[in-house]
Amino acid sequence: MGARQHRTALGTLNREPRHPLLPALAAQCISLVAVGVPVLVFLPALLAQPLLVALLQGVVAALLARWMRAAPWWLAIHLGFMPLAVIVRKLELPGWLWPLGLLLLVLVFWRNDRNRVPLYLSSRQSAERLLRMLPDRPCRVLDLGCGDGRLLRHLARERPDCRFIGVEYAPLPWLWARLAGASLANLEILRRDFWNLPLSDYDLIYAFLSPAPMSRLWLKSCREMRPGATLVSNSFPVPGVSEDARIAVNDRALTYFYVYRPAGARSTIAAT
Repeated sequence: MGARQHRTALGTLNREPRHPLLPALAAQCISLVAVGVPVLVFLPALLAQPLLVALLQGVVAALLARWMRAAPWWLAIHLGFMPLAVIVRKLELPGWLWPLGLLLLVLVFWRNDRNRVPLYLSSRQSAERLLRMLPDRPCRVLDLGCGDGRLLRHLARERPDCRFIGVEYAPLPWLWARLAGASLANLEILRRDFWNLPLSDYDLIYAFLSPAPMSRLWLKSCREMRPGATLVSNSFPVPGVSEDARIAVNDRALTYFYVYRPAGARSTIAAT
């Protein structure tokens, strides 16, 4: 990797907050005070319209998040969080649904507040396109954050000569992927944090993450991937780093693969 690209990736990584949930909580709390106190003191009649007050709070929270330079998706979350809470409260749902919903969210998304990687599921076209990129010889493929494992199951069935490893940290998707792929001898699903997994043993590493961790992944890939190995990122390019190839998947989401060779040398993976 060139020194300029290394500095760009490192600079992007250093600008990211270590605990991204804290600025979001701060924006919500400050906006609650900024809207709630004036309403209680000067306009108490507005309390009869809680949805309107919630909308005002959401606008202030979104403006604060923008001032804090939060990622764009946080603006939508701030705008809709309190209004949705007011709407759901009017439904008078049973009390036991709230802890159950929280439990399901934790099992499915686990620590998304820290890793900022939502549960994205690769399309069937993505699996087919990735299959065509594999070399004719046996190889080892790693899927970082494999979700329910559907992409790897497709690849494992089509290429029994290759070894496929999926890594998933969230308990429920990991369990689903492990059980669904149990009959495939060339597929292994690991439950662990992929940041602690060495990348040196793989010919192709596939990632469908989010914009937030791409700089960190690039630095890790440059340190650990062996010469000739290929990194394929679904939808999200590495900031400030030129891809070796960009491949259209031709699915409904108009997906692109961004192909990189972090350790240099000629890859055996087909990028056309």
